[in-house]
Amino acid sequence: MAAATQALLSLFAASIPTKHRTLTVRASKPTTTNPLIAGRKLRVAVIGAGPAGSSAAEALAAGGVETFLFERSGPSAAKPCGGAIPLCMLDEFDIPRHLIDRHVTRMRIFSPSNLAVDFGKTLRPDEFIAMLRREVLDSFLRSRAQSRGADLISALVTDLEVPASKDAPYVVRYISNNSQKALAVDVVIGADGANSRVAKSIKAGGYACAIAFQERIKLTDDKMEYYEDLAEMYVGNDVSPDFYAWVFPKCDHVAVGTGTVCSKQDIKVFQRGIRARANSKISGGKVIKVEAHPIPEHPRPTRVRGRVALVGDAAGYVTKCSGEGIYFAAKSGRLCGEAIVKASEGGHRMINEGDLRREYLKEWDAKYITTFRFLDLLQKVFYGSDAAREALVELCGDEYVQRMTFESYLYKKLADGNRWEDAKMFCNTIGSLMRCNILGKKMESLKL
Repeated sequence: MAAATQALLSLFAASIPTKHRTLTVRASKPTTTNPLIAGRKLRVAVIGAGPAGSSAAEALAAGGVETFLFERSGPSAAKPCGGAIPLCMLDEFDIPRHLIDRHVTRMRIFSPSNLAVDFGKTLRPDEFIAMLRREVLDSFLRSRAQSRGADLISALVTDLEVPASKDAPYVVRYISNNSQKALAVDVVIGADGANSRVAKSIKAGGYACAIAFQERIKLTDDKMEYYEDLAEMYVGNDVSPDFYAWVFPKCDHVAVGTGTVCSKQDIKVFQRGIRARANSKISGGKVIKVEAHPIPEHPRPTRVRGRVALVGDAAGYVTKCSGEGIYFAAKSGRLCGEAIVKASEGGHRMINEGDLRREYLKEWDAKYITTFRFLDLLQKVFYGSDAAREALVELCGDEYVQRMTFESYLYKKLADGNRWEDAKMFCNTIGSLMRCNILGKKMESLKL
């Protein structure tokens, strides 16, 4: 769960002087004015209509750019996802409250030894984590992009033809209604997920991927009542060697899943592990859907090339530790769309690679790259062994850790902590790691 693991982000950030907490990048001004486009507006193809693509298309269309939004699967399909989104996203992206399945105000984290910690004691009365089904959220964002003027094309994109000269158009080739078609555009946004065809077309480089596996399980009314406002997270080698497992409540069912990078071939073994750990609460439930999907583990080496930009999972914007990607997908899509609108002066001028790097990529990195690096470090520290996971859960019982976590997670900003409390938290972290490492060694010796 994003909120739980982001607790330690605050811990490390607290030891860094405030002036260094954000990566500062000074954007250079363009030295030339881009040429005007005669007789039409700038044409942009957005490949993929998840949160990243739909948010990009909405920003583009609202800004006066001619926008084509390609969606392969249709409105009913969505990738498997826990579906937790931070509070700030509801307001920032104007998400209607009636779309929310559950208002989670209680979270319970289970250590490898099944030590349970309630994580959420410091939530304020108006704070919660929203649980949404991805198919519901995606459909809403897609429809809103259409209402702003984006042309939705339900089709399978088969190829992106990259021009030989810098002024020639990109050609999107796709299959619609069993017919091969093509569309020439000025700019392309790749929002087509971890296995992005757009990324391959521009040789953007690869990245390590986790695999997420999830079952949607319909429970009896009495068992669903238990999960009314509760979400659960489990850590341990039995449920994942390098990630975590979850039980998240939805409208009339729970999403039960896990993920891993290093042992993808054993994902079903780990799924059996989470079902066993949560058995007393989900037994007798009916599996109504099974889902699996790759999740990127770090940003791609190249995210902009020519007049092509990658956003969301295609760019690799999923955080370590938590696997959080919905907010970062939508945010990257919107930033990229707004950058193109700005650089093209509302669709009247051609743009170039420098514009995308300056207005989109540097802006994104300045806001979020530090967070991604910290969470990468935290995963290495706390997800490497069951002993370290015990320490993580122990730390999550501290109310100061919880408050700092929610400030960071719910509002997507590094919380300003109390220096004395920060120092205590750091000492507690070291103490927990030492105690749990000793405990872990004792547990291993008992196994032998």
